[in-house]
Amino acid sequence: MGATGFSLPDYRGADQSRSYVFPLPYLVYRGEVFRIGREGIRGVLLESERAELDISLYGTPPVNSDRNRARQGMQDLDPTFEVGPRLNLTLWRERKKDARLELRFPLRAVFATDLAYVRHAGYLFYPHVQLDLRPAFLDGEWNLGVQSGPLYSTSKHHQYFYGVDPRFATGTRPAYAARGGYSGTLALVSISRRFRGFWAGGFVRYDWLQGAAFEDSPLVKRRHSVMAGVALAWILAQSTRTVESDD
Repeated sequence: MGATGFSLPDYRGADQSRSYVFPLPYLVYRGEVFRIGREGIRGVLLESERAELDISLYGTPPVNSDRNRARQGMQDLDPTFEVGPRLNLTLWRERKKDARLELRFPLRAVFATDLAYVRHAGYLFYPHVQLDLRPAFLDGEWNLGVQSGPLYSTSKHHQYFYGVDPRFATGTRPAYAARGGYSGTLALVSISRRFRGFWAGGFVRYDWLQGAAFEDSPLVKRRHSVMAGVALAWILAQSTRTVESDD
């Protein structure tokens, strides 16, 4: 068990950010199909030497519109969760150094929920390059991940975050209907290490929205944003039976 703290913009393109602190359950499980590790929670559907098909997950926190200048008077944004298949193609692998370069193609359905209801909020496609390395420094090996690629989303997904219904239009916030298409480019660097009795990790993510299909929305206040976070967890128990894994 542990805790994580991070700073995020209210949404991609917002000019206001929030800091969050949450409990962090730390669990590693390596099964034939269901796995939890440095790649997150995965369900492996198909696996070979050069290709893997699994399940991709992601999510965003809620936004209180009264606390965001651009959205004041509008409906709050509920937290979203994303789920869908992901195809991973291995371009290069060095097993002795536990390093690999992959092309990944996650396609996720997006759902918004306040736990009382769930509604569909479009689809998202994120083709990207993922580089995983195990550099050695500070008396140990670390897990270093670097990824980057463009995002594409349907009009329904863009509308959820960037659309302005005519009833919420003001003199400085005109009505806006978002189109689908290019959704910007992101780059992310993460690093983690498991020590004898605890685990530590962190990440930095950069979003570039220049040329995005929703760039002209009145809710877009910045064409770039930075997210960052750290986490620390204490390892309370470990199975006596373990297995080899690339995770």
